[in-house]
Order: sequence, then structure tokens, then C-alpha cells
Amino acid sequence: MAGAFGAHGLRAMVSERALEVFQTAATYQMYHALALIAAALMPALGLRPRLLAVACGFWLLGTVLFSGSLYLLALSGIHWLGPVTPVGGVCFMIGWGLLATAALKK
Repeated sequence: MAGAFGAHGLRAMVSERALEVFQTAATYQMYHALALIAAALMPALGLRPRLLAVACGFWLLGTVLFSGSLYLLALSGIHWLGPVTPVGGVCFMIGWGLLATAALKK
């Protein structure tokens, strides 16, 4: 929904750069939503549920911080949110690292 809103609802309201920022937020949100769905199926493959749960927590926090800060930046132009975005990116990376750890410990 966020991607469609950005592609159709915002085009006349914000700059081209703001649309790019919004699209980046929507893309990362979608990728990590898919990762969350996949992680829910992974305990059936024998991966450690506890590590997967922590990875999912980092992906959720990353989505809020990364995508949320980009959405707010694109929609409001508030630039002090910029330093929040990389913290969300680090949360994404920690989540992927935890997933790799869970896979390796299988």
C-alpha cells in the first residue's frame, strides 16, 4: 500500500527526490515484511526459534526506524530524522546476522 500511495498519491504533492526517499522506505519495508513471513516458517526447518524471534525483533525495529524515518522525511521534510535512518539499517543487518547464525547453528 505504501508503494502505491507513493507512486500515485504523492506524485503531485512532493518533489521527485522525496518520492525516491518514500520508495526506498516502501521497498525496505516490503523486503523485511517478506523476511518476517519466511522467518515464521523456519522453525519447521529446524532453525532455532529464539534466534529467529530476536532477528524478527531487529527487523521490526529496523522497519520502524529506517522506513519510518524515511517516510517522515519524505512527507514532512524534517531533516533531523536523517541520523535515525542508519540506526534502522544497523538493526536490519543485526537481524540478518542473527538469521545467518540460526542457520549455521542448525
